Amino acid sequence: MTKFVQFLKDESGASAAEYALILAIVGVGIVLAAQALQGAISNAMSTAASTINTAATPAP
Repeated sequence: MTKFVQFLKDESGASAAEYALILAIVGVGIVLAAQALQGAISNAMSTAASTINTAATPAP
């Protein structure tokens, strides 16, 4: 029983676990933001490509 209590009180390695949890939360946030902005990013890229193609076409 004493070993179990010592195990519960042991805090070594806790910071690594906390950093991993923070990294996971930030990663999920980035993925959700990218999915939410997917349409806007796609439209912006299409507009940029269209503008470049129009500018590259020689005038008659």
